[in-house]
Amino acid sequence: MEQNRLDLYQIDMKYIRELSETDDKVMSVLPQADKENRPFVGIMIICAGKKYYIPFGSPKPKHLFMKNNVDFTKIYDGDKLSGVLNFNNMIPVDENVIKVFDFRPDENDTVDVRQYKKLCAKQLDWCKKHTDHIVKKANKLYYLVTEGKGTYPELIKRCCNFKKLEAVLEKYINISASENKIQAVYEN
Repeated sequence: MEQNRLDLYQIDMKYIRELSETDDKVMSVLPQADKENRPFVGIMIICAGKKYYIPFGSPKPKHLFMKNNVDFTKIYDGDKLSGVLNFNNMIPVDENVIKVFDFRPDENDTVDVRQYKKLCAKQLDWCKKHTDHIVKKANKLYYLVTEGKGTYPELIKRCCNFKKLEAVLEKYINISASENKIQAVYEN
């Protein structure tokens, strides 16, 4: 599978909920955590021959003191920290659970939405300039977590269980395909 040009994507919230029921490291979208309106925006890369989505994170004061490492990368706009890539929270995806995020300004956008879209565009530009590095880092992390044989326990604790989540994706795709076949029968 070949790495396509990077773009921004949003993830189906029902799929995110399925994943988070399996692995509590998946970023929450639960109303109880006041996260139901969290925009799940990130980039899709090819990792270990599969499609993986790496979510963007908002910059927080703690990020200023953190160093880039195998599961975390800072995104800059000039000298200003504009966001982060949370490799530890990357999740397997398929075309059925993602949609391209339209960050073009719209006349109906609020000021906040326009600013958010502008920020996303800048973050995407940064990612495009660093695509090779991002893909290599994601593949290295995937290998360390799935094949490291427990050599990196602290790293494994911070990361999603990629193999478990791949099984959830496979099941989700199969159930969705079955539901679509049943719906097609009823429509005919």
